[in-house]
Parts: sequence; C-alpha cells; structure tokens
Amino acid sequence: MNTKQFTAVDPQGIHARPASQLVAAATPFASSIELQTEQRTANLKSILEVMGLALKQGLIFTLQLEGEDEEQAFTALTNLISETGLVQ
Repeated sequence: MNTKQFTAVDPQGIHARPASQLVAAATPFASSIELQTEQRTANLKSILEVMGLALKQGLIFTLQLEGEDEEQAFTALTNLISETGLVQ
C-alpha cells in the first residue's frame, strides 16, 4: 500500500478541472485508488465522489493506493498532483 498526504493550497481548492484530470489519470490503473479526508473517503476513479469531498483550501487529504500496479499509479498521480500547484 502506498500513501501520501497533501494539503490543498489553492484558494479554490481542488475544483472541477483538476479533479477531472486526477480521475482521468487514475482510471486506467487496476489498483484501488482513494482520496481520504478525516471525515470521508472517495474513489479517485469517480468524479462525483471526488467532487463530493469538497477539498477546500487548507484541507489535508491522503492519496491511498493498493493493487497490482500501485507503484506506477502512485508515481503518475503524485507527479500530476504536484504539477497542478494546488497542493503542498
């Protein structure tokens, strides 16, 4: 299992465009990929679940992956998340 914690720093939080980019990047992987906050967990392959987290500025969330291709998925997703500039 791979996990990494992030803090949303963009004033708009993780809004529709970056959320859809994350979902598109996660979908091809076979592994279970989730975003977790203190209160909720969302399947990163579901835009509705990701948007339902309402990841606002200052919110800490965890990316959690488990499965056969988790290493490749972890690398791809952490790079994408960092490149967006929306998180620390």
